[in-house]
Amino acid sequence: MASEEKDEPHPLTSRVKFRLSNRDFRARAHSNPLNDGNFDVPSRPSEVGWRKLFDLESAASEGLRARALKEEVGVTRPEWVDIGCGYGGLLAEMSTAFPDKLMVGLEIRDRPLQFCEERIKKLRKEAPGSYGNVWYIRTNVMKFLANFFEKGSVEKMFFCYPDPHYKKKKHRQRIVSMQLLAEYAYVLSPSALVYVVTDVEELFQWMSERLMNHPLFIRLTDEEIANDPVSPYVRDRTDEAARVEKNRGSKYFSIFRRLPDPTINSC
Repeated sequence: MASEEKDEPHPLTSRVKFRLSNRDFRARAHSNPLNDGNFDVPSRPSEVGWRKLFDLESAASEGLRARALKEEVGVTRPEWVDIGCGYGGLLAEMSTAFPDKLMVGLEIRDRPLQFCEERIKKLRKEAPGSYGNVWYIRTNVMKFLANFFEKGSVEKMFFCYPDPHYKKKKHRQRIVSMQLLAEYAYVLSPSALVYVVTDVEELFQWMSERLMNHPLFIRLTDEEIANDPVSPYVRDRTDEAARVEKNRGSKYFSIFRRLPDPTINSC
């Protein structure tokens, strides 16, 4: 019986029972991104060293193992980015569902970032060959996004339950603004997708209005959103989504596409 239990495959999902709990890594819900902080920031994207962060050589995905054998610059850079990833549940959940994609979560708070790293290390150990396509980095996205990502290198960007910063004087700290959308558009590839979800209707309207008023973004149709394979993960399969459902709250969700840069006719 003991040998049969040992050979039983580990369930490939982040919703696995182990002793690590985010209660042990509690942090303040709010952080001022306008303050200077102590961050280890590369001078340019080529100095990030993504190969050291992802575990590609032992990945179960043949696509990732093939990428690990290549030496070209940019081969191992992440395509999916979770902005303000919190405790990292979204990427941990999507890791095995989309094993050929490299994903990185960015979080400004130190304690949640520590939890993300501990969780993904534990998942890699308990499910060898899986979860090597995900990692997390502590940084201030408002200031250092372009230090990590080349122009047009990101395929998907996620904004899940960002800090609403309710007070009007703090709206400039919101993670979606016209100025920041220009930064996001720079690192997003043409046709890349931006996912936004929140339980605060006013914040959803704020983000949606700015995305729709920006010349480089357009909202997907309801049919396109319904057929998007990533939508259920962003909308329904995160720790925050579970909290909202438990409290019988509402979830406001949409997806926007990054449009190609406009053609400039020379005289």
